[in-house]
Amino acid sequence: MKKLGVFLFLGALLALVPAARGGHEPPIYPSFYPQEIRIEPLDPAAAARALLDNRIQAYVGGQPAFAGPPPETVGFVETLGSYLVLRLNPEPPGPGSGQSDCDVARAVAGALASGGQGFVFHPYPVNGYHDDYLYHFDLAEAARERLAGGTGAGADRLRVRAAGGLAERLVRSRWPAPGDGWDATLEEIDAGRLIAAQRRRTIGWRGPPWIKKGWFHAYLLLADSLPDEAAKNRAERLFRGLAGDGLASREERINRERELVALLAGGCRKTVVGYTVKREYFSSEYNHGIENIAYDSHDGFNSEIFLRTVKLKDFPWNGWLALGVASPPTAAWNPVAGFTDEAGRLIWSALGDTGLFPHPYNAGWTMNRIGNVTATPEPVAREP
Repeated sequence: MKKLGVFLFLGALLALVPAARGGHEPPIYPSFYPQEIRIEPLDPAAAARALLDNRIQAYVGGQPAFAGPPPETVGFVETLGSYLVLRLNPEPPGPGSGQSDCDVARAVAGALASGGQGFVFHPYPVNGYHDDYLYHFDLAEAARERLAGGTGAGADRLRVRAAGGLAERLVRSRWPAPGDGWDATLEEIDAGRLIAAQRRRTIGWRGPPWIKKGWFHAYLLLADSLPDEAAKNRAERLFRGLAGDGLASREERINRERELVALLAGGCRKTVVGYTVKREYFSSEYNHGIENIAYDSHDGFNSEIFLRTVKLKDFPWNGWLALGVASPPTAAWNPVAGFTDEAGRLIWSALGDTGLFPHPYNAGWTMNRIGNVTATPEPVAREP
């Protein structure tokens, strides 16, 4: 009887408790941020072996030297790599062929218009890896028609020099050694190094805000090639206007950006012929690989977004992340003036915990672990 009374009491108590529905999700989510991140400088050959042996999950800032095609368990991401720039000889008597500047530029561009061999033919400084490319699409198409409309006729008579690995391969396959004189130089300019001197990084703030904009890259690449003081002064006025806060509207800013790039790219003394795509490799192996990978369109894995999103496959939440980096650390390690080299930037991406960090695909900002939530006011009841 005592047992029956206890059961009746418990039954009555449960009847008073409201129904509750439960699932498999925990009410509090632990962080999946790796509990340990090891960063090790590796040369390309060592990085390839480490990826294949699952000793690192990703190689930052370089391309591993695989002996053959990488296996299916090794994936890659693609980002902006470098620019291919054609610069004509400013000194007489060049161009040696007797052609005009634009004839020489069209001849060389026409010879390269088929692309391939490691680069994308795109004779305009703003491309699809810039978030402002759509504002320049018509100008980019016009530049393509202007510079690639020819067939490269007369290019074989030109004396073309090369600077950079890709440029040397392209020139070697199309032009003989120039000898003493030269008409044009084909140069590969690394996109990261182009903006490295422009970076200002202090206590988590990285600038200037337009550092990933196509118009800014065009200014860095081509501003020194303007033909006269009037054009240089006009470009400087446009640049200062874009770098300041005096523009009245978004439409005015877009028009100024287009005007600046059209001025910079309108001549033939220096021309952006195309760009390269950089690949960074990671392990997607079932147990030891990584997933949920985000990366920056210019900086790739060396960015705050990568370390804040990547997940280890063999741990549901925390674990040990091992990264190889192509460049050994050389800069001071402090948040005020240090962490300026490639390895230091990656270390600060892990250590820094700023409220905002750069957006991976444009020149804006992304909130770190907080949300921009706008309260919706309650509707006001109206009398009938």
